[in-house]
Amino acid sequence: MMEAFNVGLALLILALAVWTVVARDTFAAVVGFVAYGLLLTLVWVQLHGIDVALTEAALGSGLTGALLIGAAARLRKTEGAARAERPGVSTRVAAALAAGCVTAALAVAVLALPDPAPTLAPETAANIAATGVGNPITAVLLAFRAMDTLLEAIVVLFAMIGVWSLAPDRAWGGRPGPLHRADPDGILAYLARVLPPIGLVVGLYIFWIGADLPGGKFQGATILAAMWLLVVMAGLADTPPIGSARLRIALVAGPVVFIAIGAAGVATAGAFLAYPDGLAKPLIKVIEWALLPSLALTLALILAGAPERPAK
Repeated sequence: MMEAFNVGLALLILALAVWTVVARDTFAAVVGFVAYGLLLTLVWVQLHGIDVALTEAALGSGLTGALLIGAAARLRKTEGAARAERPGVSTRVAAALAAGCVTAALAVAVLALPDPAPTLAPETAANIAATGVGNPITAVLLAFRAMDTLLEAIVVLFAMIGVWSLAPDRAWGGRPGPLHRADPDGILAYLARVLPPIGLVVGLYIFWIGADLPGGKFQGATILAAMWLLVVMAGLADTPPIGSARLRIALVAGPVVFIAIGAAGVATAGAFLAYPDGLAKPLIKVIEWALLPSLALTLALILAGAPERPAK
């Protein structure tokens, strides 16, 4: 029964991937992409990669899907012209050949892997006790490959700066996105009052258990960002002006704390981002607590868009 489910899921993912590529309507392609991400979440659950499944649902499908929906809405005015411009036969053949070559190369690489495939799982299991955390994903992300995680946090921050750079000069330092106005007695305002307390608890819980169980800062931050954006879209709050010093301090606080702890490791443990004996878990928790609000704000402001209004 489970094998039939897995085969059906694989076929559905392939069909949806093809649909997303060939769909001419931008919004339809984005919807296909979001559904594709949700199905990939099921795949990771089947593979017992719960942490990856949570990340895929929150970031791969949720956050990225929301960004693409916003982009599709902005492209509506040019949709007709884009449909009228069809690539020539030679262009389509070249694209098909390129895609086929990439697919073939990936297939060869996967099939050429030794059996069993090389893995660092035994080394992780042998050394996870030194970190003090029970979740091997957290140990990998914040101990064994902490540099990658630090760079990921910084890349997200630079992505937000890239979004801000799209603001017109007159709006620089102002508030991102339009001023939302919703019916105070409507369903959106109702949900914006009911869901955020629940989302806050869920987001903090997923973050809190991340040291020992599937969860973590990125997943929790995404939920917190979604709850704040819901309140903004309902007109119950407004986005902060990007010129606010307090906002900018909150945005960089997480990466700064991460870098500071990493630099302290040079003096106390002999390497950047190394932890002294017995202090790995407390320092990992400090890093995660510092990153959570910074990531939540950064993700929310990326979705809010470029500044459009003066700060008032």
